[in-house]
Amino acid sequence: MKNFKQSILLVTAALSFGLASCHKDRQVTPVNTPVTDGLYVLNQGIFNDNNSTLSFYSYSSKQVTPDIFNSVNGRGLGDTGNDIEIYGSKMYIVVNVSSTIEVVNPNTGKSIKQIKLFNGTQPRQPRDIVFYKNNAFVTSYDGTVAVIDTAALTASQFIPVGRNPEQLAVANGKIYVANSGGLDYPNYDNTVSIINLSTLTVTKTLTVVVNPQNVVADNNGNVYVLSAGDYASVPSSLAVIDDNADVVKTQTNFDGSNMAIQGNNIYFITSAGKIEVYNALTQSVSNSSFITDGTAVTTPYCVAADGTTGEVFVTDAKDYSSNGTLYAFDKTGKKEYSVTVGINPGKIAFLKN
Repeated sequence: MKNFKQSILLVTAALSFGLASCHKDRQVTPVNTPVTDGLYVLNQGIFNDNNSTLSFYSYSSKQVTPDIFNSVNGRGLGDTGNDIEIYGSKMYIVVNVSSTIEVVNPNTGKSIKQIKLFNGTQPRQPRDIVFYKNNAFVTSYDGTVAVIDTAALTASQFIPVGRNPEQLAVANGKIYVANSGGLDYPNYDNTVSIINLSTLTVTKTLTVVVNPQNVVADNNGNVYVLSAGDYASVPSSLAVIDDNADVVKTQTNFDGSNMAIQGNNIYFITSAGKIEVYNALTQSVSNSSFITDGTAVTTPYCVAADGTTGEVFVTDAKDYSSNGTLYAFDKTGKKEYSVTVGINPGKIAFLKN
């Protein structure tokens, strides 16, 4: 998850799948031919219930395939899927509690390889993934960033960073890693590790507000780090880092979580359950309520933007134990459609061929 939601994932409930939509003619069908356009929704499931799923929505057929990974591979994803990204011809699914990376053909849903991330017998608990040239970089709660060759699909090394790292972002030949310390409550970490991509070593560590979780980079030389604070006396905060000098330029209180960037727009979920838009050029909030047509999202959980269409997608986790909903909005904030997905839909990946 793009922010640390361990507490809300401790709920327990049984998984049941169905399809609901604002269009009566939408149906649930298996994908038995290669898919070429659409999006994947990674559903975390319930923490420790081993019920993560992968939903696929086809733009062309307007149909949803629930649990496509299971239907294609005859097995589940595992426990608490946390991140999903498509890079080149492969899709990578990070499964936190199971400590695996599922490498998948994005056009068929077929598993290519399952990479296990363990230190001996100890699970590393991977969290998030980014890419640079021929390598994937994966944060793990054991305080490392794994370097995985995208051809061999094996880990070549583990780079030590801070405690319980969450998201990471590539900018200016470096990787910026948010070290949350989330498993050490209330003794959170408050650092960002900077990894040089030429040497694959940490060259600098910056201090930010406690519990940094989310990281994105713009095209203007800035890296944004969102800290959750301590959920009590320390509020959430947004740090803006100069990716040339590697210094924190500004750090201000900011009500937001689970940010996603597209162009110069950064989308946040606020504590009031709204989608807020931050302008990376003006370094200010440009729209405090993106949804303009009155559509109510009960529990916004994930936000993503499609740069080719301008669409913004928001998932609804509802009560954290029932099937969630995916909402699609046009660039003006008006709802286009909604479909039912799985429990705790935490990440979206766009398939473009």
